[in-house]
Formats: sequence, structure tokens, C-alpha cells
Amino acid sequence: MAGRIVVVDYGVGNLFSLQSSFAAIGAEGVKVTSDPGELRAAERIVLPGVGAFGDAAKKLRSSGLAAPLIEEARRGKPILGVCLGMQLLFERSFEYGTHEGLGLIPGEIRPIAEVIPAGLKIPHIGWNALKFHCSSPLFDHIKEGDCVYFVHSYSAFCPGEFVTATTEYGADLTAAVQRGNVYGCQFHPEKSGAVGLNILRAFCELDAAKSSAMEEPVKAC
Repeated sequence: MAGRIVVVDYGVGNLFSLQSSFAAIGAEGVKVTSDPGELRAAERIVLPGVGAFGDAAKKLRSSGLAAPLIEEARRGKPILGVCLGMQLLFERSFEYGTHEGLGLIPGEIRPIAEVIPAGLKIPHIGWNALKFHCSSPLFDHIKEGDCVYFVHSYSAFCPGEFVTATTEYGADLTAAVQRGNVYGCQFHPEKSGAVGLNILRAFCELDAAKSSAMEEPVKAC
């Protein structure tokens, strides 16, 4: 399977589960790295993340990895944010204060408690079906209604043209996003069985040469 992939190590993330999942689909040479030069040399970049947005954003910037990540996104390199890594792609988060994100996708991160009915458990943990909002190459090997695994208390709120899939948990919550060459999954593909592996397989198949660079006003649909 073509394409050198790096998983960004900034001290927050499900690094080796992702690396193992890529290995399971035959992706070779997948590397976990904290070296900015490795991000620039890679053909595809995965930004994982678990925990609190503010702490993760601070670590990403202090590690010197935020700037090259933004640069590579703007050059048109395929980027995949997973869970908190997806949330970091947005402009800001209101998790325990206000924190600045990478600004690669318009929108913000807010508590799901604002929109789901009272009484539903938070965090949202478990398997939920995907509802497609438009075509995305990440979904080439799966179908609408397939279930993936979520663990989150916050969700992305953004213009609808960047939302490629939602899931229902008392309300429609953003499950996947795309802006040109930048993709995000609120769920964990590395914990989502065959469906998740097929999403990672589709990411490996993305043609960077055909991606739309971030400086263009690219819509997902």
C-alpha cells in the first residue's frame, strides 16, 4: 500500500493502536514521530488525540509540530485528525475555557450537553451508526449505517458544507468532516473493527496530487 504515513506524537494520543491498525491493512513504514522534519517528508499525516483540548493544543504548539502541520495541510497533503485530533483542526474550543485550535476547518468545539436531551450519559461512549451528508473518499469502502466507536463529551459545530457524516445521540452530532485535503473523524477508526480499518484503508489510498490545497476555499461537498 503506497504512501509514507506519520502519526504525530505530541504527548497526547492513541499512537500505537493507530500504528497497529495501519499495519493490519498492510500499510508499510508507518512511523510515530515528534520530528517536524518527518511531517514534511511524509505523504500523509495522522493527528491523534485523547484528553482535554487546551492541554493538547498547548503541547502541539510547544513541541514545534503545529506550524509544520498547518504548512503541510496548506500544501495539499492529506491530513487525518482522530477524536481530539479532529477537534484540534477547528478554530477554537470552549472546553474548560476558550482555546485556539489550528484553524484548518471553520467552526468550534462545544459540549454535547448543549444539544442532547437531559439524562443521556456524558461522555457519549459506544457504537453508533454513521449518517452520510455527502460523498467523501474516506467512505469509499464503507456504507451508510455502518457503526463506529465514539468516546467524547464535546462535538464540532461548523458550517454544514464541511460535515461529511453525523451520528445520532439524542441529537445529530458531527461524526466526520472534510475541507479539501483535511479530514477528521470524531470516532476512533482504530477501535471500530473492520469498518474503521476500511476508513484507514481509504485514507491510505488518497491521491495527494489530486487534493485541493487549503488556501483554496474548498467545500467538502
